[in-house]
Amino acid sequence: MFEVIPGILEKEWDSIEKKIKLVFPFARTVHIDLLDGEFAPNSTFLDPKPFKKYSDDIFLELHMMVDNPVEYLKPWADAGFKRFIGHIEKMPDQAEFVTQAKLFGEVGLALDGPTPLEELKVPLEDLDNLLFMTIEAGFSGQEFNPQYLEKIKKVREKSETIPIEVDGGINDLTIVLAKNSGVTRFAATSFIYNSGNSEEQFRKLQRLVNF
Repeated sequence: MFEVIPGILEKEWDSIEKKIKLVFPFARTVHIDLLDGEFAPNSTFLDPKPFKKYSDDIFLELHMMVDNPVEYLKPWADAGFKRFIGHIEKMPDQAEFVTQAKLFGEVGLALDGPTPLEELKVPLEDLDNLLFMTIEAGFSGQEFNPQYLEKIKKVREKSETIPIEVDGGINDLTIVLAKNSGVTRFAATSFIYNSGNSEEQFRKLQRLVNF
């Protein structure tokens, strides 16, 4: 029911591949952050093609912090991505994004930390998951903001079953707060990778949510 997902936010393919290989032995899913420099003042590696060689062996989810994310769906689906999470802040038509993404795999919508829940215009039953930022989108390594959990609690009151993912500042303390708010998937970046033993850090988080 609960899943810890290593997140990767990098500008170069070599760095991305190194991290994929690092978590490959123990993670079922990898969360790839996509930034175009328009959504936030940061950009990442934007070529989907190199991911293809890993798509048969690990579940790839795409977190699209970009302008008009519907335009990214087909090329990244062609590279083997199976879950598509688009931010609503620069999304012209949420319903269209959901419709198009369903042609390629699982579909989710994402809300940045400061974005009110009222900005979500698609019914929960039309989605495979929701993602909430517990920081302001754009850079890894930011401090977790517990105030952003209030939106998650409201969604969980409306639906006991929709998978809710959280991204931003997840560590061995904040993951418990997120779980208690109704989160079922936890994207963790710095906590997993900025240590001498990524597998140990990953399993520590898994133990905390499965306790």
